[in-house]
Amino acid sequence: MVVCTFFFLFSSLIERIIVILHDNMEVDDKRFIQRLISEGEHQQQDFKYRVSDAMKLAKSVSAFANTDGGRLLIGVRDDGHMSGVRDEEEIYMMHQAAYRYCRPQASIKFDTYHVEGRTIVVATVPPSDKRPVCAIGDDGRQRAYIRIADENIVASPVHLAIWRESQNPQGTIMTYTDTVSKLINTLQGRHLTLNQLVRHAAIPRPKVITLLARLIRFHVAEWEYANQQFLFSIIV
Repeated sequence: MVVCTFFFLFSSLIERIIVILHDNMEVDDKRFIQRLISEGEHQQQDFKYRVSDAMKLAKSVSAFANTDGGRLLIGVRDDGHMSGVRDEEEIYMMHQAAYRYCRPQASIKFDTYHVEGRTIVVATVPPSDKRPVCAIGDDGRQRAYIRIADENIVASPVHLAIWRESQNPQGTIMTYTDTVSKLINTLQGRHLTLNQLVRHAAIPRPKVITLLARLIRFHVAEWEYANQQFLFSIIV
């Protein structure tokens, strides 16, 4: 009788400890997720209410991988309200976004948190060392994205050239030619789009893209995104 009573009390104690640990974990999960939500959407964080289209999610994965990395809070509305992930299908589509609709496949880590009876998934995407990571669209075309503020923007041809040359194991040599001089002089004191630069410099577009990419890599030129377009200028 004493043994049975002891066993019952011990089992009750273990159950109580498990409940306390579970409650503490939920409190920690809630604090962590609320802290992330309080940051809002920014260059390295995006909210996704639900995952209904793996191709659309792949754009965010591509943008994070091609920039500074970031995380997706799945099950969080744009206003920060926690709605939760509804079913396994959404989790499956998250995997599809990274592994089926990104080329090359993007690295991604999924962590699950339980907050007030809802499941929130934090998908963390590290910056890729194999840029560009492209997202496959509905039309089957591959497009690379970059993350600017809280938006996913299609990368410019200059970005593609920068990534392409950065993958060159032999490195890149910058030679100061008459064409380079002409390009620099055209950009002096100006902020031009790629098309404007091609027109004003009267240099073939492929050549402008290659040289501009090298000037940016050697910190002679820079780019900015304003009014939904990329602008290029000389660093003063």
